[in-house]
Amino acid sequence: MQVDDIYMKNIRNFCIIAHIDHGKSTLADRLLNETQSVTEREMKDQLLDDMDLERERGITIKSHAIQMDYEYKGEKYVLNLIDTPGHVDFSYEVSRSIAACEGALLIVDAAQSIQAQTISNLYLALENDLEIIPILNKIDLPSANPDEVSDDIIDLLGCAREDIIPASGKTGQGVQDILTAIIERIPPPVGDPEAPLQALIFDSVYNPFRGVEAYFKVVNGTVSKGEKVKFMATGKVYEADEVGSLKLQQEPRKKISTGDVGYIISGIKTAVDVKVGDTITSVENPAEKAIEGFENVKPMVFAGIYPVDTEDYEELTYSLEKLQLNDASLTYEKESSAALGFGFRCGFLGMLHLEIIQERLEREFNMTVITTVPNVSYHAFTQKNPDTVVIVNNPSDLPDPSGLNRVEEPFIKASIITKADYVGAVMTLCIEKRGQIVNQTYLTSDRVELVFDMPLAEVVFDFYDRLKSISRGYASFDYHPIGMRKSDLVRLDILINAEPVDALSALVHRDNAYNIGKKMCEKLRQLIPRQMFDIPIQAAIGAKIISRETIKALRKDVTAKCYGGDISRKRKLLEKQKKGKKKMRQIGRVEVPQSAFMAVLKLND
Repeated sequence: MQVDDIYMKNIRNFCIIAHIDHGKSTLADRLLNETQSVTEREMKDQLLDDMDLERERGITIKSHAIQMDYEYKGEKYVLNLIDTPGHVDFSYEVSRSIAACEGALLIVDAAQSIQAQTISNLYLALENDLEIIPILNKIDLPSANPDEVSDDIIDLLGCAREDIIPASGKTGQGVQDILTAIIERIPPPVGDPEAPLQALIFDSVYNPFRGVEAYFKVVNGTVSKGEKVKFMATGKVYEADEVGSLKLQQEPRKKISTGDVGYIISGIKTAVDVKVGDTITSVENPAEKAIEGFENVKPMVFAGIYPVDTEDYEELTYSLEKLQLNDASLTYEKESSAALGFGFRCGFLGMLHLEIIQERLEREFNMTVITTVPNVSYHAFTQKNPDTVVIVNNPSDLPDPSGLNRVEEPFIKASIITKADYVGAVMTLCIEKRGQIVNQTYLTSDRVELVFDMPLAEVVFDFYDRLKSISRGYASFDYHPIGMRKSDLVRLDILINAEPVDALSALVHRDNAYNIGKKMCEKLRQLIPRQMFDIPIQAAIGAKIISRETIKALRKDVTAKCYGGDISRKRKLLEKQKKGKKKMRQIGRVEVPQSAFMAVLKLND
């Protein structure tokens, strides 16, 4: 019992909070080097980012955890670094990682200063009463402005200037100070080793040979190898075949005690059975209630994914199954489209998540796919049952407008931090996207935080790209959902040669319907190749056509051989051609190229 107390006293659990590209992965590499957790042979840049995509984009997609041993003033300490993803789409994973820690390193780039995601994750950490250690990174850069950025940190945190640790992940400066601060400032975990087992799952990975490995932090009690454990959210019972600590290579142990972080392997075959935020408890001596804060991850953005060649449908099914084992937040169900054949309706956490899944399908499974216009999940209510929610993930699911009571759409609170010069342009963009300004705060004389309430549907289209271009890359964007609100939405259908193309349908606000319809028709006119007959492209709401463009027919010069003589000879040939064109148009099929589906996403280019 005494050993456990000493052991708990010398554990430090911490995470790193930083915006994309503020040097989080590089600094983590330095900490691993300094604590000699990795040998020189194992060392490589961005060691904790093990996906090619993460290395290329310089972002952490999947959170990681690693344990370091460190000796300080003659005592041995165990430092558990619970890495967190940096992007807003993965904010639920971030919240669970933060819940498993007692302290956080707040890394701020000395050249770029504080960004939106840093602030949103910092608030999450403060809500969980974490000890914050501010670190000023990249001070070796010629463009670094340490004094000004230090003032920003002091304004944000209310800390003293001497609390801020100047560091450089590149040169290794300040790493020793960071380790000292982790041990001295971050409190040890609290919990009761004698109480029933409660362990918080903050991540899981799929191992093709051993099933799902769940990463957890023990809040109370101990978990031993071979004991029967229960996952409280799913109610499933498994045997702990192996438990251990998360060094660079997993290290099996007999038991993991209160306050420590480890992994459990129990032969779980499907990733969906292990939910991030769930509580593990013992079957023999179960805990009365689960650790608070668990929620099922809800997809925010939906899009259809179809194989380019319909014969690859089985292959796509297999690829998505494999991908879901690795990423439990991906949801999908079968659907078919008249234009694209058989495919899947997939749910994603956000636009970055959609891009990553698409890229992983291409890289890991050689699957080239067509992605339809992304949209969000709406709630529709009919006149007949005004209290019953009809969930609309696809425009074709919307009930008949004549029997519709109301439609609600998801809203978000968007926080944008930008330079004062770009405030006007950013406000114009947000108002154009139906945003309502809630707050405007000057963080410094040159940096402004704008807070808007806006519909999520307006953000999934092209918002992020446009925000970056109008602010010349200086604006940082973060959001979180704030619930459903009533909206005047209509279904916009695109008809090509009088046939609706379901993959191009979209739910849009009535005020924007005419503009979007007009732009879509103009864009498609440029992209669809000309045929031997006229092709009308129409945008319609219900039975009402709101916009039309026509792709003119390729015409053969039938009167070329007819020279001289009466005009009626020419007219006869032209009439014959006209009849042929009419017949062609009735039986002609128009192939919509893949570029047309993609172009709809970039209507403002």
